[in-house]
Amino acid sequence: MTIRIASSDDLAILKTLNAIVHDAHVRHRPDLFVSAPSRGALEALLIRQLADPDTTFLIAETTSDANALGYAMARVVTRHGNALIAPDSIISLEQIAVDPSASRRGVGSALLDAVRDIGRAAGCRRLVTNVWDFNEGALSFYQESGLRPMSRMLDQGL
Repeated sequence: MTIRIASSDDLAILKTLNAIVHDAHVRHRPDLFVSAPSRGALEALLIRQLADPDTTFLIAETTSDANALGYAMARVVTRHGNALIAPDSIISLEQIAVDPSASRRGVGSALLDAVRDIGRAAGCRRLVTNVWDFNEGALSFYQESGLRPMSRMLDQGL
């Protein structure tokens, strides 16, 4: 398996892999996620994100035939700080998805390691990510990978 930085030439791959994550979000929170995002809107979003110098998309693929196994999107975030909060620079893992056929084969771990490397190279002190409570598989993966809960966001419909 190899990990490489994605480009706009990878839109089809990114859309396919993004659907894995997005479909799970739609199933569990249809009140928050668009059930069928328009192709044009999704492409425009991905193009904007790919052009952002603070954002990196990574693709994991088979070495032999470059078959996509998964992807990650990470963003370097700089917090300037104020009277109450210290300045900080973090690598934020915004999305990660592994093709179900490649599950439990080290793809997610390899992508997570590559995100850590990007963060270190950018001078980040920490890796952070946000995970939905319904996503028990992701919660387990992150905890097994050494991430620990940092805060909780609570939600209530009105």
